[in-house]
Amino acid sequence: MKKISRITIAVLLLMLVMGQAMAGGSKKKIVDLGITEQDKRKAEYIYLQAQAYKAQDSIAAYFDLIKYAYELDSTNTAIAFYYGYLMTLKDNSTDLEKDRGLQLMKRHVDAHPEDYYEATYFSDACMALKRKDLGLAAIEKQAEINPTKTEVQMRLAAAYVRNNKYAEALKVYEKIEEFEGKSTEVTAYKAALCSELGDTLGAITEIRNLYNTAPANVNYNLIMSELFKQYNMQDSALFYLDRAQQLEPENGNVYFAKAQYYDEIGDSVNFDKQIYNALVSNDLPVETKLDVLTQYTQTQLMRNDSTERVNNLFKVLVAQHPHEPKVHELYSMYYSTVKDYKHAIEELGYEVDLDPTNAEAWQRLMVVNILDDNYPGAVKAAEKALEYNPENLDLYRYIAPSYYQMKEYDKAIETYDKALAMVDSTDNVDLYSDLLCGKGDVFIELGDSARGFDYYEHALRISPGNTSAMNNYAYFLSLCGKDLDKAESMAAKAVYANPNNATFIDTYAWVFFKKKNYDMALLYIKSAISNADSPSADIYEHYGDILYMTGNHDEAVVQWEKALELEPTKELLQRKVVDKTYYEK
Repeated sequence: MKKISRITIAVLLLMLVMGQAMAGGSKKKIVDLGITEQDKRKAEYIYLQAQAYKAQDSIAAYFDLIKYAYELDSTNTAIAFYYGYLMTLKDNSTDLEKDRGLQLMKRHVDAHPEDYYEATYFSDACMALKRKDLGLAAIEKQAEINPTKTEVQMRLAAAYVRNNKYAEALKVYEKIEEFEGKSTEVTAYKAALCSELGDTLGAITEIRNLYNTAPANVNYNLIMSELFKQYNMQDSALFYLDRAQQLEPENGNVYFAKAQYYDEIGDSVNFDKQIYNALVSNDLPVETKLDVLTQYTQTQLMRNDSTERVNNLFKVLVAQHPHEPKVHELYSMYYSTVKDYKHAIEELGYEVDLDPTNAEAWQRLMVVNILDDNYPGAVKAAEKALEYNPENLDLYRYIAPSYYQMKEYDKAIETYDKALAMVDSTDNVDLYSDLLCGKGDVFIELGDSARGFDYYEHALRISPGNTSAMNNYAYFLSLCGKDLDKAESMAAKAVYANPNNATFIDTYAWVFFKKKNYDMALLYIKSAISNADSPSADIYEHYGDILYMTGNHDEAVVQWEKALELEPTKELLQRKVVDKTYYEK
């Protein structure tokens, strides 16, 4: 039986309730449109119900009810306005429908110019749909009605800017200053408009006038500095930065502003000095310090600069805020980025000690242990994490694979079963499918390919887009030499969905290799190599196998040797390198 959506049910119930409530009511009709008084009252009632759905963020139900209310009474301009507004927002509305939506909105705005908020919605919709002239006209009307309302005048100035009418916008800002006085925001807008109009002197004059109202204001000095930097007047910019620092020697924001200045002129020594001063400043909140250090770290990493400089600054911050979990989190992220997993694990250990209920921190600790090939460490972290977060299913995503890597297959299956029992396969399809895929991997490793394939099939039945299941299924089918056409199809879908995933591309290459399509295999294995940050032993070995079959025996040995460096105990690789020939897996 086809299900009726909740939205449709809501509409049907309202129709039924209103039909009963109005039974026996007036049937008097408006002559021209045939709309009864009953329909008008019903439309108003449904309009109010629609607003309740909107408050609950039930947008689909809100639209359906507004549409129904409009169909009952198209003469109600308020209902027509919101029906039109929703038409302009819907993704699947045609240009004609959106234009009709604007017309419905305009009808109400013209009839009720006192409705300020509707006028602003209309103006914004016009701007978004590139009817800037229409949007500007609506705001101009509101500005006439509300000549001293700052919000309206600010909107008018912004509308002029969007219509490239900079001189008109400047006049509006001057009008605002007449009844509001000078402010940083309005002055900044005026200076920007002067710059847009090519009036450099005017821009400087605007900022200087603001500055002159309070020369001892640190923020005004920083604004002056920014303005002079914009016009490449570096000496003047530094003058106001120095003055700001004299006014408030402990202001961390000033240190950061000076650091940016030195960075822009290429003075790395003073840049580092100001960053250091910002981090040790007692005036700067720890959150801001973290932002400062994050930006500094990103800059240094992009420049491949000395990591020792970054490390020293982190040590300063840790010494100053040893009990702040976020500091250790950022430090661990830095260590992970430079692949120093041992130190990353150490910092994450401090973080979870300070906040043991933070499930995300525990997950990061597990992931970094896995990246460090420390699977017992990942399991230990997971078991501890579950003591504080027993219902967190995401933790199982790391525990079971870690047992798998440790070759503790019984524990892996037990963990997968425990997680599957906790997951609702209808509400959390993706997680359920991933867990089934993982369990399939375990049975493949145990040599029970039939059960492994059954779990892959099950994973793909409930989540046909699970590319990990497609990839693993395709790879193990190719290893078994079974159903290679099916393997190729699944591998292709996985690669097309994840075109930069080196593991998926390697599988696709290997399927072609098993089908003896060596040209395609060579094409994709090269792609896998180029997409891998650090190619695995499997990828290098596959590359060697494919090169060997295409007649490039010497280069094949080179790739096998690379694989052997990563897996020195693998006997098959040892034979390939020693005997310089391909052996079937």
